[in-house]
Amino acid sequence: MSIQTSEFRKGLRIEIDGTPYQIVEMQHIQQKRRAVIKTKLKNILTGAIAENTFLSGERVDTPDLEEKSMEYLYPDGDHYCFMDNESFEQILIDKKVIEDVLPYMPENTQVTVQFYNGEPISVDLPQFLEIEIADTEPGFKGDTVTTSYKPAKLVTGGQIMVPLFISTGDVIKISTIEGTYIERIKK
Repeated sequence: MSIQTSEFRKGLRIEIDGTPYQIVEMQHIQQKRRAVIKTKLKNILTGAIAENTFLSGERVDTPDLEEKSMEYLYPDGDHYCFMDNESFEQILIDKKVIEDVLPYMPENTQVTVQFYNGEPISVDLPQFLEIEIADTEPGFKGDTVTTSYKPAKLVTGGQIMVPLFISTGDVIKISTIEGTYIERIKK
């Protein structure tokens, strides 16, 4: 299957010369005669970053990926155990494959795992997750203005900027795509 450059967006997976890539950054540039799309692409198999420029309206292939709904169970050394929600089969995925989502992935999270030629190549988290704050500077009553932020460590190991009124033990909703605070979850 192929798609046009007008359908490009951050996170989209495309295939060039038999190699699967994910669009990390993209920019539309209007030149004299025709628009071009400058992209930064991450090689899904190796993690290497490449730059490529496409003409507006150009078509590219999409990789033959298989997606499975799975549940993240637990870490096991440099691997992470996932269970297929249909067959209940468990697989181990190397830390290198999923290191970009680890800071926001609590145990028992429902995820989508992409496979390329039978090998797991990436894990997509839900767009929003609720995660507990493991450590942050104390919050103060009355600090409800959200224009000032402080760092907070999540129980998953990730770090995120949160408003001043957030305290250790609070559960917050985050955007896993942007890695940003959305709101505090009421207890």
